Amino acid sequence: MHRLALLLGLVAAPDIAPALVQSAPPAERTPNVLLITTDDMGLQAGCYGDALAVTPNLDSLAAQGVLFERGYTTQASCSPARASLLTGLYPHQNGQIGLAGQHPEFRVKDGTPTLSTLLRNAGYETGILGKLHLSPGDAFPFDFAWPGGSQAMATRKVRTVADKVAEFLDGPAKDKPFFLYVNYFDPHRPFDQDADQTEGLPEKPYAPDEVKPLAYLGMDGKPPRAEAAAYYNSIRRMDTGLGLLFDVLKERDRWDDTLVIFVSDHGPPFARAKTTVYEAGVHIPFIVRWPGVSVPGTRTGAFASLVDIMPTVLDAAGIKPPVMSGRSLRPVLGGDVPDDWRKLLFTEYTAHAPEHFAPRRTVRDERFKLIHNLLPDHPNPVPYQGSTRPGRGNQLDPAFEAAYRTMEKPPEWELYDLVSDPFELTNLIDEPAKQEEVGRLKAGLLAWREETNDPLLDPDELLRLKTSRSKKHEKK
Repeated sequence: MHRLALLLGLVAAPDIAPALVQSAPPAERTPNVLLITTDDMGLQAGCYGDALAVTPNLDSLAAQGVLFERGYTTQASCSPARASLLTGLYPHQNGQIGLAGQHPEFRVKDGTPTLSTLLRNAGYETGILGKLHLSPGDAFPFDFAWPGGSQAMATRKVRTVADKVAEFLDGPAKDKPFFLYVNYFDPHRPFDQDADQTEGLPEKPYAPDEVKPLAYLGMDGKPPRAEAAAYYNSIRRMDTGLGLLFDVLKERDRWDDTLVIFVSDHGPPFARAKTTVYEAGVHIPFIVRWPGVSVPGTRTGAFASLVDIMPTVLDAAGIKPPVMSGRSLRPVLGGDVPDDWRKLLFTEYTAHAPEHFAPRRTVRDERFKLIHNLLPDHPNPVPYQGSTRPGRGNQLDPAFEAAYRTMEKPPEWELYDLVSDPFELTNLIDEPAKQEEVGRLKAGLLAWREETNDPLLDPDELLRLKTSRSKKHEKK
């Protein structure tokens, strides 16, 4: 308890003691809620400084709201991230530690309060477009759903998405407060013909020779350039869809009383991003436009996490919050960061598919990031994705070689200086001059894991889960 008390000045109460979470008073007018996600999108947007990303509609949303420069997912895997978004809890708390449907234990715990249920019970008309990808699905009820099932790729038809939004607003949500959860499949794989253009969008797709692979990869070559072109084309198509979606709300006079939140579930489907805990995988676009609360054109360095979305929405709706690890973003939407805002930011990874079990926990502060690999020196089960890998005709910058070796077989601890080394190339864990930072971050990480009841603090549970995943994989 004494050690934890000393850490309370470093770790915000909502991450250390979720039972103490309190919501601010509701706004004068209860807003509608539009929650938008993209699938596998990193910071490749104009408003985040990427010159290749053509995102005028997302840039416009940022200009009308608050852009979080340090917004984070909880886990760089679809279902765990989305479960955090809709429960306000980290994956190891809510139970969705891997992809839904992939293993009996990859599911949200029974009785966990969910955002759609609470809003529905409060009188909101609820709708979802695109993927839910959570288990059990009936824990996340929606009154209106399209397309349903496993047809997530249908949202690449962004004109149809806008038509379905109009159908929802003109039908069940007419003259009622609504919660609409829109999930664009772009820029998820597969990167085939449809990734370059779907129904003629984007109108002017990039060719591979017009782009470069994302800088954090440290490689070049024809295959990764082709994937980069498809990735940027997917983002451009999604942004066109945003413009169509926003127009639907404006035409029905629902724009000015709607809280809009835009995030990605996690970073790009390339090496050292998705299914990792590196910055390219966990650092995401995060924009909030809350009429009457957010100050237009604000950029904030406050740490924001997907666990903050549910408490923010409940705050806006005036609904008493359940126990959560996140907190309402209201205090930072005015541009100032309160003294008691979180000083440490946590992410995790447990598994993607069952055979991808490689648990890790991370903590970062203003400058340094510490990674704890719970199965050190075990080969990484998901080292590469697609064509973003050394060799095979790709040229790798020598400065990145050690980083790829670390990713392939990670040590127990990694420490990075994110100011001088944003691509996490040099592991400083053994540097004598950095041991004060190491000790401080280790203490903060342990305190967070203890207070959020991380089951993998128990060595027997770690072994059990490892064995369980291995047997599942063998049966395949």
